[in-house]
Amino acid sequence: MSDRSPYSARLPADESRDHLMIQAAKLYYDLDRTQAQVADELGLTRWQVGRLLAEAKAEGVVRVEIVPRARRATGLEAALQARWNLREALVVPMGGVTDPDMLNEGIAQAAARWLATLTPKPALMGVSWGRTMAALARALPQGWAPGLEVVLLNGAAALTVTDPRSSAVAEAVAQAAGGSATLLPVPAILGQPSTCRALEADPVIARALARGAAAPLLAFSMGGVSHRSALCAQGYLSPAEIDALRAHGAVGDILGHFVDAAGQPVDAALDARTLGLPLHRLPHAEHRLALVAGAEKHAIARAALQAGYVSVLVTDDATAHFLLETPNE
Repeated sequence: MSDRSPYSARLPADESRDHLMIQAAKLYYDLDRTQAQVADELGLTRWQVGRLLAEAKAEGVVRVEIVPRARRATGLEAALQARWNLREALVVPMGGVTDPDMLNEGIAQAAARWLATLTPKPALMGVSWGRTMAALARALPQGWAPGLEVVLLNGAAALTVTDPRSSAVAEAVAQAAGGSATLLPVPAILGQPSTCRALEADPVIARALARGAAAPLLAFSMGGVSHRSALCAQGYLSPAEIDALRAHGAVGDILGHFVDAAGQPVDAALDARTLGLPLHRLPHAEHRLALVAGAEKHAIARAALQAGYVSVLVTDDATAHFLLETPNE
């Protein structure tokens, strides 16, 4: 290190400091010099260069812009992570699109990219079912997690079938990964609580439920309280029952459990007939990947965040704005 620098002991505190800051920033960011090279050219120590560069970013002299290859609203992502204490947020700009299928495809592709780059690769994963999750399964690249065991988290035996792909999510995710699927071949909602308890006690069903509860990675979507609900389309609930749930304060469902704005079940009797992973188990998983988009799901997205069910959120920009603008309860 050269001894010629008048700043070797202490950086100046006047305009010459700003001049040095700009010089260091140009050399480092525009001319691709290393910090050691910048230090040598300016007659500073590496510690001083590092301090000048840090100040340059803090004071707005240098602005670092993240431009991802895939369309992402990184500013909204950072704000969501800070506001809701998320490990990760992925926000897809949809340009005002409101069509549910297009929204699902957009966020499903973003979620698939996140899963495909996850390291280390998971060995066990729990998934829910539905239209959004079916879109995720279609978007996953082949061989993204060889040997992965995929477990269905809630019952998916449909009473009526409008789209068979929406209930075959575990199989599709496992096939794309190059792994295997553990299914839960029971209805999502039973007619009697006693029937639900009996099925949960069955060794085959109990084993599948236990595998789901043990999965360190859970991926699930959320449903709004509307007649478009997958549970309504699959014949579990009638439009009149959906309307009654809304009247009782339901804002949507997570894994078949209809919850209020705080993320708590609104109908104890219905919840006792719902077969699948209990909501209180969600926070125990290391990664809780939630996919949600569209105005009818704004309230359920907020409820899930409020209750701490989500660690990784994938959503559209309109939903992100809603989640940032509404106050905490």
